[in-house]
Amino acid sequence: MGVRGFFGSREALASFCLARRLKYLEYLKEGCSNSEAARLVGVRRDTANVWRNGKRRSSGRNEAPSFAPEQLRIFYNSKHMESRQYDEKFFTLDERIEIYALNSQGYSRRQIGLKLGRHHSGISREINKNLDSNGNYSPHKAHCSFLLRLHRPKNAKISKNPGLWIYILELLELRWSPMQISNHLKSEYPGNPEMQLSHESIYRAIYVQGKSQLKERLKKLMRQHRTCRKPRSGKPAKPRFREPMVNISQRPAEASDRAVPGHWEGDLIMGKNNKTAIGTLVERSTRFCILLHLPKDHTADSVQKEIIRKMKKLPGHLLRSLTWDQGSELALHSKISKELDMQVFFCDPHSPWQRGTNENTNGLLRQYFPKGTDLSVHSDEELDRVAAELNGRPRMTLGWKNPAQKFLELQDSFI
Repeated sequence: MGVRGFFGSREALASFCLARRLKYLEYLKEGCSNSEAARLVGVRRDTANVWRNGKRRSSGRNEAPSFAPEQLRIFYNSKHMESRQYDEKFFTLDERIEIYALNSQGYSRRQIGLKLGRHHSGISREINKNLDSNGNYSPHKAHCSFLLRLHRPKNAKISKNPGLWIYILELLELRWSPMQISNHLKSEYPGNPEMQLSHESIYRAIYVQGKSQLKERLKKLMRQHRTCRKPRSGKPAKPRFREPMVNISQRPAEASDRAVPGHWEGDLIMGKNNKTAIGTLVERSTRFCILLHLPKDHTADSVQKEIIRKMKKLPGHLLRSLTWDQGSELALHSKISKELDMQVFFCDPHSPWQRGTNENTNGLLRQYFPKGTDLSVHSDEELDRVAAELNGRPRMTLGWKNPAQKFLELQDSFI
C-alpha cells in the first residue's frame, strides 16, 4: 500500500503534511534548532531546510519555500531569539538589514564594508554563507541561523549517547588511538552522525573522565600515559648558544634603510646531503658578495675563522654589523665580534625574509653551485672568481651600476 493509499485520499495526505510543517514551526518558536525540530516531526534536516528556504532543482526550476514570510517572521523576531547576548564583533540584525539593502542596490562588498565600518572580507563571508537556493540574501534568515549557531552551552554528543562512550572504551582497550577510533567510526557508521566523533572530542572526553574513578584505567590505555593536556608554556626557552645572542630587533635603523654601508648578511649554501657548504656574505647597501671557503667542514670553529680571514682585509667603516640566522655554525659569534670589532645580530627562527638580500644572492649563486652537488671540490680561487663575476653584474637597484663599482666608491670615499 502506498502513502496515498494509507491516508485514503489526496486531501488527507495534504492535511497531514501541513500539520507536520506547522508543528515544525512551533518547535522552532520554542527554541529548538533546525535539526532538533526536524527530528521531532520525523523528517530529515535537509527536508526541513527545503521547507524553510526552498530548493533549486537540477532542471533549473526553483521550488518556493513551504512557509509564507509572515509565518517565518514570527520565529525570526521571537523574544527567545532577541534576548540572546553576543559579542559586538558579530553582525547585528540592523547591520544585516543594511547589508541586504546596500547589496540590493548594487553596492560592492568593499563599499558595504566602508559604510558599515567592517572589513570587506567579513561582508563577503556573511553574504555567501547565507544565500538561499535562489541565490538571494535574507537578513532575517541570516540572523536566525547565526543565533542558532551561537547557542551555548551545547551538550556533548558523547554525553547523550552512553553506548558510544562504551564502544570508544572498548577500542581504547585494544590500544587504538583517538584518531584511529574517529576514522573507524566514520567508516563503520557512515549514515549515522550520532555515532561519529572527531578525535579532538574523544580526547576531551578522556580528559574529563580522567578526573573520575576511570583515571588510572584510562592512563594505562593512553600511549603517553596522560589523562590531561601537557602544558606547552611556562618554562623559559633554553638559550640557543652559550654566548648571549643579540636579536635583529636591536639592530640600528641605519642597517634597515641601507643608508649607511658596512652592514652585512650571512648564511651557508649547502651541498649534497648537507655535508659540504660554502659561506656567503653580502653587504646590504652595495650587494657586494664575499664567498667563504669551507672545504673540510662547516663547524662553528671553521666558519668563524674563515669569516675573520676574509673580512679582516676590509676597512673598519665597512664592518659595522653582521646578521645571521640561528644556525649552529655561528655558535662562536663572540669571537667574530671581538676580532673584527663588529656587532653580530641574529634573526628570529624560521624568518629568512629578515635576511632578504642574502637569500636573493644565494639564489643567484645556485647558477654556479647547483643543489645536490659536492661543494668541497671548489677551490678558494674559484670562489673568488665566482664572487668577482657576480659582483660585476649590473643591478637595477644600483642604478645599473655593479656591486664592485659601488663598493670601491665606498672605500675611496673614506680614504
